[in-house]
Amino acid sequence: MTKITCTSCALPYPDTGLPHLCPRCGGVFGINHIDLAGEEAEEPGQPGIWRFRRSLPLPADANPVYLGEGSTPLVEREILGKRVAFKLENLNPTGSFKDRGTAVLTSFMLSRGISAVVEDSSGNAGASLAAYSSAVGISSRIFVPESASGPKLQQMLASGAQVVRIPGAREAAHQAALDFVKRQSLPYASHALLPMGIAGIATIAYELAEQLGQMPGSVIAPVGHGSLFLGLLLGMHALCNREAGTQLPVMVGVQPENCAPLAAHWENKAFAGCQGTSLAEGTQIERPVRGDQILKLLRPGRDVLTAIAEADLLPAFMELAEMGFYVEPTSAMVWCALRKMIEKLPEPVVLVFSGSGLKFRQ
Repeated sequence: MTKITCTSCALPYPDTGLPHLCPRCGGVFGINHIDLAGEEAEEPGQPGIWRFRRSLPLPADANPVYLGEGSTPLVEREILGKRVAFKLENLNPTGSFKDRGTAVLTSFMLSRGISAVVEDSSGNAGASLAAYSSAVGISSRIFVPESASGPKLQQMLASGAQVVRIPGAREAAHQAALDFVKRQSLPYASHALLPMGIAGIATIAYELAEQLGQMPGSVIAPVGHGSLFLGLLLGMHALCNREAGTQLPVMVGVQPENCAPLAAHWENKAFAGCQGTSLAEGTQIERPVRGDQILKLLRPGRDVLTAIAEADLLPAFMELAEMGFYVEPTSAMVWCALRKMIEKLPEPVVLVFSGSGLKFRQ
């Protein structure tokens, strides 16, 4: 079974409540390994991510909360003579990959009798939590930075969430949520700190292997707090552990140049904090919660963490739209990365589109 433990002291996740930090040492809970052993790990009759129910850290009696997440299309193209495939996570129910993780988290919350939660988000995570929690009768209050995209705020409000806009940088919304949680003694359903959803995100890796008929040669994805990239990493490791001799793909994580702490670390450069805002708003994270785990799993000399110039984002967004892919600028970063290093990447190369362009307002 996939287990949740404290990344600092290894305490197993408590049997009650929804603690976002370890009650023993204050560390962050995480998933170090996902079990995907043998054919019995799959339930072919279940939809979307729930085919992989047995790999998810849920109680046996938890009821899956399913809104259509998972089983997203993979569209292949030949680009500069290479086999390239686009994983359309923008076609999940609320328009982002977050739905895979939120479906697992909401199922977990429902199994524990949670009736109200607090979250902070720049957009996609909040929109996803608002929709899934509302669907099962859990109320949500979501703190967002004032700069958050209007369409994402409309999603949250339409789903019935209480939305609180906070002036200042992304971190200010996070601190406001923590302060409110402390005052009101409410569960903090943080997409960044709670790890249950990472196992749901890992199902992208299993689908990719099925859809391609092989393991990817390379995978490119954006990195904010790191849940998408870590989920892909753990999913690929789970596949390799299940099938001896399978090789891990080259993993390429992408951040915007104005806020690229992991790329700076990877390239042995100084990081002086985020410098202004970016069109890739979902990645404006100075201290990625999953950063240390990502850095430990990546292989120097093979995997890559890279930064994309802000001036390249809007042209990439438009170029993808002309190709038929209407994705948000955070997703467009992966196209920039492909153009930057396609000659060096083994085939097939997979680009993970994390969110819909319908959420983007210039």
